[in-house]
Amino acid sequence: MKILLAPISWLYAIVLHIRHKLFDWGILKSKSFSVPTICVGNLALGGTGKTPHTEYLIRILKDQFNVAVLSRGYGRKTKGYVLAKPDTGYEEIGDEPLLYHSKFNDINVVVDENRCEGVENLMASAPDTDVILLDDAYQHRKIKPGLNILLTEYYNIYKKDMLLPAGRLRDVKSAAKRADILLVTKSPRVLLPYDKRDMINILEAKPYQKVFFTYIDFQDLTPITGTARATNLQDIKSVYLFCGIANPYPLEDHLKRKYNTLITNYYDDHHCFTDEDINTIIDGFNNVIGKNKIIVTTEKDLMRLTKASYMNKFEDVPLFTIPIEVRFNDKNEEEIFNNLIIDYVRKNS
Repeated sequence: MKILLAPISWLYAIVLHIRHKLFDWGILKSKSFSVPTICVGNLALGGTGKTPHTEYLIRILKDQFNVAVLSRGYGRKTKGYVLAKPDTGYEEIGDEPLLYHSKFNDINVVVDENRCEGVENLMASAPDTDVILLDDAYQHRKIKPGLNILLTEYYNIYKKDMLLPAGRLRDVKSAAKRADILLVTKSPRVLLPYDKRDMINILEAKPYQKVFFTYIDFQDLTPITGTARATNLQDIKSVYLFCGIANPYPLEDHLKRKYNTLITNYYDDHHCFTDEDINTIIDGFNNVIGKNKIIVTTEKDLMRLTKASYMNKFEDVPLFTIPIEVRFNDKNEEEIFNNLIIDYVRKNS
């Protein structure tokens, strides 16, 4: 299939190269802003961990600066600029922005498919903003971030991938040269120096690019329903996992290591759950043999369920979510990365 689809990928590559050249030559304009802007993005279709890495940036910045997150708001049913409020739901801003909003009520979360207009509207409504995190904006050349962070998965490195439709890349590999920081995500917890060296060589990192390695740290299960809160997790043998995320396999691997039986039910990334889906999920859970069982989903999937009319169907089942955070493989590198981010904001505020 890759061979058959390769000609389409080549045509797509030509279009992308021309587009990038038009921006590089100034024929198509990129707009910069006086407020510090940090872009978190990737070259592939989802699954690199943009959401937990954006959360990481929020955590290291929010105590010192007024932080805002600007996203497209994928999957929402609104258009244009929307500022998240206490009663805002998934359909208004999308699942990832809602997750930021629910976790960090001391920052502004806004969505706008036009990133430049989004920044302008944000600064008009919140002029005391010190830094804007641009979630998934690497391909949006009309805005020029002050700092570009490019994510790539350790086991699905963009250098070894192909453009759509033959592969998973949505941009040409040469676009990586615009990154100031390369984050290799979902790497093993323990990395030997020569493993890092080999990966940096594969990436062909430029002298001006800093390379860091992170891994996913799964947190303790969080009960969502009353039934879940009454459940003793030490007795659990079986897990029914459902989710609609780009790459569920690290989570699957984590749960397989902890429980005897794992049943999975996967949906497309950003899947909007229906009443029929919920019935299927609950029936699937009820069909799992044994009593010592729970049902698990991700925090992002929970955002698409929380205010849905059918959420009450979960009340009689032990529904849990599993928070995730990112960690750096090297404490030294973590400190360097944190200082790099904070120094950029401080010097440009």
